[in-house]
Amino acid sequence: MLITRWQASILPAKEQILLMYRLEGLSPEEEILPVGAIIADHRHPFDEIRTVLSGELFVNVSGNKLLLRSGDRIVIPSNTKHSYQVEKAPDCVSLYANRVY
Repeated sequence: MLITRWQASILPAKEQILLMYRLEGLSPEEEILPVGAIIADHRHPFDEIRTVLSGELFVNVSGNKLLLRSGDRIVIPSNTKHSYQVEKAPDCVSLYANRVY
Protein backbone atom coordinates (compact mmCIF):
# COMPACT_ATOMS: atom_id res chain seq x y z
CA MET A 1 0.00 0.00 0.00
CA LEU A 2 1.29 3.43 -0.95
CA ILE A 3 -0.34 6.63 0.29
CA THR A 4 0.40 10.08 -1.05
CA ARG A 5 -1.02 12.90 1.07
CA TRP A 6 -1.82 16.19 -0.68
CA GLN A 7 0.28 18.81 1.11
CA ALA A 8 -0.35 22.00 -0.89
CA SER A 9 -2.92 24.52 0.29
CA ILE A 10 -4.64 24.56 -3.12
CA LEU A 11 -6.30 21.27 -4.06
CA PRO A 12 -5.75 19.87 -7.55
CA ALA A 13 -8.59 20.20 -10.03
CA LYS A 14 -10.27 17.06 -11.31
CA GLU A 15 -8.75 17.71 -14.74
CA GLN A 16 -5.23 17.75 -13.25
CA ILE A 17 -5.74 14.41 -11.52
CA LEU A 18 -7.23 12.93 -14.69
CA LEU A 19 -4.14 14.06 -16.59
CA MET A 20 -1.82 12.49 -14.00
CA TYR A 21 -3.66 9.15 -14.30
CA ARG A 22 -3.56 9.25 -18.10
CA LEU A 23 0.17 10.04 -18.08
CA GLU A 24 0.60 6.80 -16.11
CA GLY A 25 -1.33 4.94 -18.81
CA LEU A 26 -4.41 4.53 -16.62
CA SER A 27 -8.07 4.96 -17.56
CA PRO A 28 -9.67 6.57 -14.50
CA GLU A 29 -13.35 6.53 -13.63
CA GLU A 30 -15.25 8.75 -11.20
CA GLU A 31 -17.10 7.20 -8.28
CA ILE A 32 -19.48 8.94 -5.89
CA LEU A 33 -20.02 7.22 -2.55
CA PRO A 34 -22.88 8.72 -0.53
CA VAL A 35 -22.75 9.33 3.20
CA GLY A 36 -23.29 6.00 4.94
CA ALA A 37 -21.87 3.94 2.07
CA ILE A 38 -19.98 0.83 3.08
CA ILE A 39 -18.02 -1.25 0.60
CA ALA A 40 -17.28 -4.52 2.40
CA ASP A 41 -13.94 -6.34 2.44
CA HIS A 42 -12.92 -7.50 -1.00
CA ARG A 43 -9.83 -8.09 -3.12
CA HIS A 44 -9.11 -8.21 -6.83
CA PRO A 45 -6.33 -9.40 -9.16
CA PHE A 46 -5.08 -5.90 -10.03
CA ASP A 47 -3.70 -2.83 -8.27
CA GLU A 48 -6.31 -0.21 -7.40
CA ILE A 49 -5.31 3.44 -7.56
CA ARG A 50 -7.74 5.93 -5.97
CA THR A 51 -7.60 9.69 -5.41
CA VAL A 52 -10.21 11.54 -3.34
CA LEU A 53 -11.54 14.63 -5.12
CA SER A 54 -13.87 15.79 -2.34
CA GLY A 55 -15.19 14.54 0.97
CA GLU A 56 -13.51 11.92 3.14
CA LEU A 57 -13.05 8.18 2.72
CA PHE A 58 -12.22 5.74 5.50
CA VAL A 59 -10.14 2.89 4.12
CA ASN A 60 -9.25 -0.38 5.82
CA VAL A 61 -6.38 -2.16 4.08
CA SER A 62 -5.60 -5.50 5.72
CA GLY A 63 -6.45 -4.08 9.15
CA ASN A 64 -4.70 -0.73 8.64
CA LYS A 65 -7.34 1.98 9.03
CA LEU A 66 -6.78 5.27 7.20
CA LEU A 67 -8.68 8.46 6.51
CA LEU A 68 -8.25 9.91 3.03
CA ARG A 69 -9.16 13.54 2.36
CA SER A 70 -9.33 15.65 -0.78
CA GLY A 71 -6.19 15.25 -2.87
CA ASP A 72 -5.00 12.10 -1.08
CA ARG A 73 -4.09 9.08 -3.22
CA ILE A 74 -3.77 5.41 -2.34
CA VAL A 75 -2.40 2.47 -4.30
CA ILE A 76 -3.68 -0.88 -3.06
CA PRO A 77 -1.68 -3.86 -4.37
CA SER A 78 -3.46 -6.72 -6.10
CA ASN A 79 -4.98 -9.45 -3.91
CA THR A 80 -4.93 -7.17 -0.83
CA LYS A 81 -8.08 -7.24 1.31
CA HIS A 82 -9.61 -3.76 1.66
CA SER A 83 -12.88 -1.96 2.39
CA TYR A 84 -14.28 1.59 2.27
CA GLN A 85 -16.70 3.65 4.31
CA VAL A 86 -18.08 7.20 4.11
CA GLU A 87 -19.11 8.34 7.58
CA LYS A 88 -19.98 12.02 7.25
CA ALA A 89 -21.14 14.63 4.75
CA PRO A 90 -20.43 15.53 2.08
CA ASP A 91 -20.50 12.49 -0.20
CA CYS A 92 -17.07 11.21 -1.20
CA VAL A 93 -16.11 11.77 -4.84
CA SER A 94 -13.03 9.97 -6.07
CA LEU A 95 -11.24 8.85 -9.20
CA TYR A 96 -10.04 5.29 -9.43
CA ALA A 97 -8.23 3.09 -11.92
CA ASN A 98 -6.94 -0.43 -12.12
CA ARG A 99 -3.39 -1.39 -13.05
CA VAL A 100 -2.79 -4.86 -14.42
CA TYR A 101 0.77 -6.14 -14.81
